[in-house]
Amino acid sequence: MDLRIFTEPQQGASYDTLLTVAKATEDLGFDAFFRSDHYLKMGDADGLPGPTDAWITLAGLARETRRIRLGTLMTAATFRLPGVLAIQVAQVDQMSGGRVELGLGAGWFEEEHTAYGIPFPKEKFARLEEQLAIVTGLWATEAGQTFDHDGTHYRLSNSPALPKPAQTKVPVLIGGHGASRTPRLAAQYADEFNMPFSSVEDTERQFGRVRAAAEQAGRKGDDLVYSNALVVCVGKNDAEIARRADAIGREVEELRTNGLAGTPGEVVEKIGRYAEVGSQRFYLQVLDLGDLDHLELISAEVQSQLG
Repeated sequence: MDLRIFTEPQQGASYDTLLTVAKATEDLGFDAFFRSDHYLKMGDADGLPGPTDAWITLAGLARETRRIRLGTLMTAATFRLPGVLAIQVAQVDQMSGGRVELGLGAGWFEEEHTAYGIPFPKEKFARLEEQLAIVTGLWATEAGQTFDHDGTHYRLSNSPALPKPAQTKVPVLIGGHGASRTPRLAAQYADEFNMPFSSVEDTERQFGRVRAAAEQAGRKGDDLVYSNALVVCVGKNDAEIARRADAIGREVEELRTNGLAGTPGEVVEKIGRYAEVGSQRFYLQVLDLGDLDHLELISAEVQSQLG
């Protein structure tokens, strides 16, 4: 069972804070450091000192870390043209020595588009599908060959399809709750399917849909890695759990219901329930980036029990 640290910097984090958390992620034995791709805070957070760009952040971390995987949950397709995104990700993969993964989603938060002058198209899913075809197609094109795409939303002609990532295949993550189009897209393009902020029951149902779609597309269901993203709030005792819940503005019982919250033993038990329905990897949404003791506790008393 892989445990990955997942951050939400739009809620308020500088690059230096993210670097500190990424280095702790590496030192404490976690598998990866991931971040969201947003430019505007959500809820009551002040968002200071302001947003950081996901791929600029990961480029910096690529040079400051040595082992951990680096990626996004999820890069918004509305933020970048697919050809530009393919170049960005390939370059960061080279800078990291082949440790990058691309989570790509349609984009959904209209307010951040309005705030920063980014077009927010009505039809987003079809654009996402074309972006996946273009990004993966550019990377898969053999050196010396060219790539073309004549789509509804994007057209590429005689592209040299360069640069190439360091990895032969950059893992692509697709996630979401959609009952039909999302599983189909995952079956066609994904190396990993992520189920965000969902119950065990909903996770089992959606994993089943993705497996069925993969088999219908001529793949084995087990060709994909299956993962969950859940908020995490762990404490040695009730007082510590309550203190950490209060620090992120959440209620303990709500976190226990909707996330991975409680003592280390409780969290390990809940992870086990997800594992029983097929989850192989967890993205632990850490919302208080100043609490490195939290990461140390998870490493020492949760991760250690998961082998």
